[in-house]
Amino acid sequence: MTESGQNLLNQALQLSADERAVLAANLWASLEGDSDPAVEAAWADEIRRRLTRIESGDEQPVPWGEVRDRLRAKFSR
Repeated sequence: MTESGQNLLNQALQLSADERAVLAANLWASLEGDSDPAVEAAWADEIRRRLTRIESGDEQPVPWGEVRDRLRAKFSR
């Protein structure tokens, strides 16, 4: 990574988690090129549904480390 890229990363890491998530989504979208608006809308709806269920307490998020360990246990034979 160039020095300017590293500087930009360092600045981005100072943002709140929400701001970093929005930034990451925008950066990712910039790499995807043309996308189907219907697919994007469906994903946005799904994200809103999941967030609503988490915020209401109907679902509990599982930390990535726990998910990773479960997957390793299941598929490491």
